[in-house]
Amino acid sequence: MANLVRVAAAQMTSINDLSANFSTCSHLAKEAVSAGAKLLCFPENFSYMGYKSGDSLKIAESLDGPVMTKYCSLARESNIWLSLGGFPEKGSDDVHLCNTHVLIDDAGNIRSKFRKMHLFDVDVPGGAVYKESCFTEAGNDIVAADSPFGRLGLTVCYDLRFPDLYQQLRFHHDAQVLLVPAAFTKVTGQAHWEVLLRARAIETQCYVIAAAQAGKHSDERESYGDSMIIDPWGTIIGRLPDRLSTGIAVADIDFSLIDSVRSKMPIAQHRKPIEFWTSKQ
Repeated sequence: MANLVRVAAAQMTSINDLSANFSTCSHLAKEAVSAGAKLLCFPENFSYMGYKSGDSLKIAESLDGPVMTKYCSLARESNIWLSLGGFPEKGSDDVHLCNTHVLIDDAGNIRSKFRKMHLFDVDVPGGAVYKESCFTEAGNDIVAADSPFGRLGLTVCYDLRFPDLYQQLRFHHDAQVLLVPAAFTKVTGQAHWEVLLRARAIETQCYVIAAAQAGKHSDERESYGDSMIIDPWGTIIGRLPDRLSTGIAVADIDFSLIDSVRSKMPIAQHRKPIEFWTSKQ
């Protein structure tokens, strides 16, 4: 494994048009390849953003269906790995889907998949009411996958607010790079997006690649944007010039930096299980 490897985080404004979104993703893949990136991470809802909540049920399909097959072909033809966060995978019945993060290698093979664990059922202060559980099945499995870019921890959007998942990925699944595809709302993104991402990087000593939806998808939906890449010290090392434009943020994963940060501050050795503290009471 090379000591330095280039990765990219995409930023886009998906709409309720599968073909238009695929065209945007294809353009971004070309841009990433030209920049020398070997992994391109797309945001949640990259392939389809419904006009309103639940619209994705109409186009949900299995991972061997025609939409995902096109993205597998894109990875193969572009010779680049793709992180496809938040794909509407057909669920166990006709009224539910899985919000699935799919990892595809540069030969077009699906290497891993993670189904979003934490569903966005909230009344956003100053914003809209969301009830993702009405049409989405929550996943139960923590997923980490080996790659040329280190050991990748897969998550999706709202998972970001639950540090236990990221602790598990680092300390029990040996993750080195955490992938956070998202479609944060404008209100929550402005308040919490960057600080949560940097916290996850710092507390796990992992790189974080956060690909975000940006701008107005329709009259009903708007996303915060601000795709970024963060190193294990919590420093933002890749970011678009503005938080709303379509494009890519590029940075290098430096495995020697991961080793350096972890050896100088060995939190894996210092970490105590919660039971240790409760037993002392």
